[in-house]
Amino acid sequence: MFDKNSRLLVVGAGAIGGITAGGLSRAGYDVQVVDKNPEIVNKIRSDGIHVYGRGNDFKVRPSTASSIDGLSEKKDLVFLATKATALPAVAEAIRPVLKDASAVVSLQNGICEEIIASVIGVEATIGCVVGWGATMHNPAELEMTSSGDFIIGRIDRNEDPRLESIRNILGAVAPAQISLNIMGHLYAKLIINCCITTLGAVCGLYLGDMLSRVKIRNIFIGIIREAMAVANALNLRVEPVAKLDFYSFLKGQGGLANFKRQTLIRLVGFKYRRLKSSSLQSLERGEKTEIDFFNGYIVKKGKEVHVETPLNEYLTGMVKQIEAGKRKISPTNFDDPFFTPFS
Repeated sequence: MFDKNSRLLVVGAGAIGGITAGGLSRAGYDVQVVDKNPEIVNKIRSDGIHVYGRGNDFKVRPSTASSIDGLSEKKDLVFLATKATALPAVAEAIRPVLKDASAVVSLQNGICEEIIASVIGVEATIGCVVGWGATMHNPAELEMTSSGDFIIGRIDRNEDPRLESIRNILGAVAPAQISLNIMGHLYAKLIINCCITTLGAVCGLYLGDMLSRVKIRNIFIGIIREAMAVANALNLRVEPVAKLDFYSFLKGQGGLANFKRQTLIRLVGFKYRRLKSSSLQSLERGEKTEIDFFNGYIVKKGKEVHVETPLNEYLTGMVKQIEAGKRKISPTNFDDPFFTPFS
């Protein structure tokens, strides 16, 4: 079990990792933060982590390190909050600091748990969905932008007495719950990222403008259809996310059923109209996206179960072209002949 005598490690002090580390430190846990960005590390050492928004406004100064290699002691519980693209290097790097009974919790976007488990083992791997949002405005200046909870669980669906103690620890940051179908929760969030985050990266629009366009809404639905076909072939039960049940969403083929789907997507676009894709922000900073862990994951799993995913595959290729400088971010990307059936 894990408690306030346990040694905790947070790898990655961006928005999610930094707020998690800050909340744990404020609650009195023995937490150390590792980040490869010297500007972030120096800011934490000099001024601490400043967390604000959603009822938060505090500063803490947890112990920091610039690399996992420099850690002198083993850890009981590790939270990974790096970009998914950092795997499996980060998973390999943490192996020497793990004890036999240690657990590693992934706070990352996409479904990273399978890669982590392949390096450190299924027993040590805890899946986690982060249901709240955050933004890093400056190094160690972190805003919680939306409320939500953590959902944690074993990816092999087994019960584990350690989960209750992890739930209690994460409760210092946000409400947490345990699921015996964590992969179903992770997959649900993955679908949302495949739609909102990837389409935003391709066209460069805020969510409200993007989802006001019928062609993009049709592409949105097409992504979900392919993703759910893969899930069904995997015998994976996809959990609802933000009250959206994908099974009900896709039910029906007539004009009324499609009108309901279109209306729901438009409502989502209006409610979160100022949302800007995180992948788009990465591209604007000249960084790689996590496309291989979003739509690319759907494509990979589809091939494993012999389900075709041409739309997700094409979108994955488009984002990679943008990363390589071979395509510009623009709404005109959806004028590509490939998308004609979605008009």
